[in-house]
Amino acid sequence: MEIISCNKWSMKNVPMYERPRERLLHKGAGQLADAELLAILLRTGSEKETAFDLAQRLLSVFGDLQGIVQASHEELRRIKGIGPVKAVELHAALELGRRLVQRPQKRRVAIRLPRDVAELMMPEMQHLTQEHFVCLYLNTKNQVIGKQTVFVGSLDASIVHPREVFKEAIKRSSASIICLHNHPSGDPTPSREDIAVTRTLREAGDLIGIALLDHVIIGDGRYVSLKEQGYFH
Repeated sequence: MEIISCNKWSMKNVPMYERPRERLLHKGAGQLADAELLAILLRTGSEKETAFDLAQRLLSVFGDLQGIVQASHEELRRIKGIGPVKAVELHAALELGRRLVQRPQKRRVAIRLPRDVAELMMPEMQHLTQEHFVCLYLNTKNQVIGKQTVFVGSLDASIVHPREVFKEAIKRSSASIICLHNHPSGDPTPSREDIAVTRTLREAGDLIGIALLDHVIIGDGRYVSLKEQGYFH
């Protein structure tokens, strides 16, 4: 079992450049060096060195991250400060990164017409027994970069709040969004509440610079685009 020392190597005595967790929180993971990211995975060092020192030593021995990935469990264990648990955790984390890089990118669906939205989402939504309010997040090429169910239940302007709808859009740096919801009755005719929600969301999108391109209602094998119905003029 690893012992965290309370001597001079406690974190409050460690310079900021050797405190990678704090730097990640303030700067973001992309701004950290390899040694800093490794130190976060290692978590602890020893009585005489910090996790950052241990990470630097690992990189010095194996050359780079690729060298650590290719090192055997036994080779990692030979490094002072690397026990069996740390060796396994390092291999697992670096292997996840390797797989992510090698995994082919999924082809992004481009939305050009309301029909494209319906064809994409109708198989998933037309037979739901409750109303689901779903947002599609698009890039500047109108390609879908994300999807999220914002609300489940009867549509109400006081519940489907713009804050919840656009929070994920801002997080994903979306250029625009398309909203959908289903009518379990099978009839996609928009209600007054549907129209009111659409207007509220459209105004909010115009205000923050993320356009609401459409609000599509899914029924049983049918759909209605509120944009095509003239509610976006």
